[in-house]
Amino acid sequence: MSAPHTDVEQVELANTAYYEAMERGDFEEVSGLWLSPSDLGIDEEYHDPADAGVVSCVHPGWPVLTGRGEVLRSYALIMANTDYIQFFLTDVHVSVTGDTAVVTCTENILSGGPAPEGGSELGPLVGQLVVATNLFRRTPDGWKLWSHHASPVLTETDEDEGDDTPS
Repeated sequence: MSAPHTDVEQVELANTAYYEAMERGDFEEVSGLWLSPSDLGIDEEYHDPADAGVVSCVHPGWPVLTGRGEVLRSYALIMANTDYIQFFLTDVHVSVTGDTAVVTCTENILSGGPAPEGGSELGPLVGQLVVATNLFRRTPDGWKLWSHHASPVLTETDEDEGDDTPS
């Protein structure tokens, strides 16, 4: 098996691990999948890892988050407020050049929040269609997320809601 083909498979596995950890709500695993300053040779004794600007993330509808601390706080917040989430990935494309990889995909997301007040069941499930770009860097410990950018996809219904012209 050729090295480039192996790299693509390893990046695909890292990408899948990211989404599966999110589905399980495994914050420790999600944290371990993100690039750390030490992965880049930044000495954390002399540089504050939160200020290093090592990673970035854009969740659908959110502003850009930079720095490992800010990004990981966002995942903790999402996990604390989401009782159920499942990702069905489609249109997955992987490109590897040297120690950098780009994964583009469509996230078909099914999620549910906490139960309505007084209820014991999961709140209503909501579907969302999102396109995502995940950037990975090769580290001694394998491929790690460097940046995640996800944007909602407008559907015809979404476009029609903002259209005041008569049909």
